[in-house]
Amino acid sequence: MKIKTVYAIPKLPKNLEKLRKLAMNYWFCWNWEAVYLFMRLGFVPQLGHQGNFWEDSYQNPILMLGRLPQDILDQASKDESFLANLEDVYEKFSDYLKAPTWFKEKYGKDKDFLAAYFSSEYGIDEGLTIYSGGLGILSGDHLKAASDLGIPLVGVGILYQEGYFKQYLNLDGWQQECYPKNDWYNMPVILERDKSGKPIFISIDYENTPVKAQIWRVEVGRVNLYLLDTNIPENSPNHRMITSQLYSGDRDIRIRQEILLGVGGVRALEALGIKPTVYHMNEGHSAFLALERIRSLMVKYNLRFFEAGEIVWASNVFSTHTPVPAGNEHFDPNLVKKYFNKFASDLGLSWNRFLSFGQEEPGKSPTFCMTVLALNLAAFCNGVSKLHGEISRNMWEKLWPALPAKEVPIASITNGIHPRSWISHDLGDLFDRYLGPRSVERPQDFETWEGVDRIPDGELWKIHQIRKERMVFFARNLLKKQLLNRGASFTEAETAQEVLNPQALTIGFARRFATYKRAHLLFKNPCRLIQILTNPEMPVQIIYSGKAHPQDNDGKNLIKSIIHFIQDNNLRNHIVFLEDYDINVARYLVQGVDVWLNTPRRSFEASGTSGMKAAVNGAINLSVLDGWWCEGYQQDTGWAIGSGEIYANPEEQDCIESESLYNLLEKEVIPLYYKIDRVGLPRQWIAKMKSSIKKLGAVFNTHRMLIEYTEKFYLSAGRGGQNLLKDSALKAKNLAEWRKKIKERWPQIHLHTDNIVSEKDIYAGDKYPIRVMARLGELTQDDVTVQIYYGLLDTYDQIIDGQVVDMKPIENTGGEYLYQTEISLPVSGRYGFTARAVPKHPDLVHPFTPLFITWEN
Repeated sequence: MKIKTVYAIPKLPKNLEKLRKLAMNYWFCWNWEAVYLFMRLGFVPQLGHQGNFWEDSYQNPILMLGRLPQDILDQASKDESFLANLEDVYEKFSDYLKAPTWFKEKYGKDKDFLAAYFSSEYGIDEGLTIYSGGLGILSGDHLKAASDLGIPLVGVGILYQEGYFKQYLNLDGWQQECYPKNDWYNMPVILERDKSGKPIFISIDYENTPVKAQIWRVEVGRVNLYLLDTNIPENSPNHRMITSQLYSGDRDIRIRQEILLGVGGVRALEALGIKPTVYHMNEGHSAFLALERIRSLMVKYNLRFFEAGEIVWASNVFSTHTPVPAGNEHFDPNLVKKYFNKFASDLGLSWNRFLSFGQEEPGKSPTFCMTVLALNLAAFCNGVSKLHGEISRNMWEKLWPALPAKEVPIASITNGIHPRSWISHDLGDLFDRYLGPRSVERPQDFETWEGVDRIPDGELWKIHQIRKERMVFFARNLLKKQLLNRGASFTEAETAQEVLNPQALTIGFARRFATYKRAHLLFKNPCRLIQILTNPEMPVQIIYSGKAHPQDNDGKNLIKSIIHFIQDNNLRNHIVFLEDYDINVARYLVQGVDVWLNTPRRSFEASGTSGMKAAVNGAINLSVLDGWWCEGYQQDTGWAIGSGEIYANPEEQDCIESESLYNLLEKEVIPLYYKIDRVGLPRQWIAKMKSSIKKLGAVFNTHRMLIEYTEKFYLSAGRGGQNLLKDSALKAKNLAEWRKKIKERWPQIHLHTDNIVSEKDIYAGDKYPIRVMARLGELTQDDVTVQIYYGLLDTYDQIIDGQVVDMKPIENTGGEYLYQTEISLPVSGRYGFTARAVPKHPDLVHPFTPLFITWEN
């Protein structure tokens, strides 16, 4: 049976057409005036229509416009107040798109610059369900901040037909999953078409079978996000499934998805005529893009693999988000060969050489790791917090075996949040009054947040209580609906209207239910917890929310145990679990709770961002010192569980840290919240709220994060890649030839240090002169940098926290070069130093990949 299609769009009165333009750009989702405009249109009981069209449409304005009865639209078109509201919002939208931006003002001369940001998921708004959790939310906030700052950037991802699962619990508390299908023709996404109106396709060979993908565009302010979709009639059912579900458990589908994201994403940008100068891989899922870029450059400029590789390496950025080896994406080499055997041949590589790019130890590693592939083919790499950067350098030091872990070229750029996407509109109005427009335009400036101190305590507390009451109202309604869906009786469901007390200290714990996040830590001593919760003088309540991965039974058991604990101890009024954690639930929680609880096992949390969202809304963090909280914690911004210890025995760690958590709650958190002055205000608590908002809001935002990416990585990567492309990639060819020479002649290097002053002549604060004789063989001083690596020694004669200083050549004595420098000895103690040589070339971004280094013997 052949079915033909026709697409019907909402019929809007002419003077409401601007609604469609607003609805098609996700700028609306971080601008309350626009959201309120759609809410106002969607709630019109005076015409006799039942329900709330905005909420019933999952806050998707395109779907709502299509569902609204024509009489509602007709009435709106005659409502002068609504039309004035529409004009005001549309004018703000237009002004935003035309306004001068940070990037244009500071780097307007880089006219060819364009960053392409690749991520497997994007959490932009609840109506676009192509995200699962923190990584996707970060990606969405990345695009929004790039838009605000005017950074030339495009996003690339996948349009999942079913997205991530929706969670519901059965009567026993066991997590169930369902996968509702997305209807893209009723969402703010646009199918890309050519000049004749036909969809634009790209093609990828999977086992010699061409598979087509069409391209959809999502507008996020000034930034476009392009999403690939294989669910089209031209493909077989097997290949249509590639874009079915986010994070499929099927390994074959998973690798095909990552091929589509990486290889297909590069081809999609080419098909659209978009020419990025830098490519950013957000996690390893998109790492195949590096190989496709090399292949494309080889064809376009008639280059060899390593010549094209120089350009790609210099202009690739990679962010790793995984702090444990097992969390990185690994594929069986046979599965990789299934899809890349011919691709490797096209690159001019043997299969083993191809495989080595994804192996931590080439020829030995049993799997092909996407993180290793990205690290090998990106000059600019980073972890997503300072601690995570350190962990990543230690984790991946085998890729740079002769280099001290401190110097492994993985930097750190700490994650942030897009403030206006997460700050409640009530608090946002307060910020507008006391912080001014800078709170929207320049949240990365410390001066912006100084205005928090000018907010009267009573006003801040009133707004916080309003948000808390709204959160309680939301939680009660959601819980009632969920209980009915589980099969609970109507009488039991009605009890949901009595849970939670808006006046009680409320703790929020909402995140993915992975075991390392330790949702169970608070339940370690059940009797003590019950005593804390049910204290009639100082009651406490907790709201839990979060999903376990469908294949994570340990995570599901955690959820079930919480449900049973609530039921067995009659704590329905003190502990609530809200199902189907998503952006909407998250927004209500971070805007309404008093305390945000985070209990990961230290070093397992790369960054985390939920606590940042809570902090800018006035919630105070109570967290283990892990991820971002190592940088955010101060005594006046929140509380730390433990002191950053790492334990060999997890059970011992849980016992100690649960005890610390109970003590903090009983002795500090709860008493401070209930310490009320004579006018009914908890002044010391409010002071902590203000300090948290002010100090954390200024740092942990995506505007600061994007500026760091731009100034540390993007501009250098873009310029480096463009430099190597000049004159038909002549510089890339020369650099590859130079590297080949270096590889052949590097073993000829020999270094010898000449001590000038004996130890008895050296005092703390002195400069110590060092000379090194360097035999460079067939290389010259133009090919090599000679350095001194030095620092204090530990009891094992190892250099602690080593520093590096470059040496200057002062003499050439027929094949040997004399180098000289001075090192600083700021404090007394035993110092160690040694000489080393690293490659040097004017077009080399940094000398450590691939690594050649010679240490003094």
